[in-house]
Amino acid sequence: MRVTSKGQVTIPQNVRESMGIQPAETEIEFLQDENGRWYIAKAQSRRKKASRFRTAHHKAKPTMSTDEIMALTRGESWPSS
Repeated sequence: MRVTSKGQVTIPQNVRESMGIQPAETEIEFLQDENGRWYIAKAQSRRKKASRFRTAHHKAKPTMSTDEIMALTRGESWPSS
């Protein structure tokens, strides 16, 4: 397997499938054992906090002003009318 000038390698498809690695979704880590051998492992998934943009629709109301909606997307609190 060849390493690119950027230090990248392609993980073969059969390895990705057997490890459950999904492009742009899966984090991997490199582990070294006591004998100095390196291994690739699928990292434990860390729950990412949902973007305030993705959750704003739960708080927004059709009667809100533009300023109120912008405050929501910025994560600012807005006094209720």
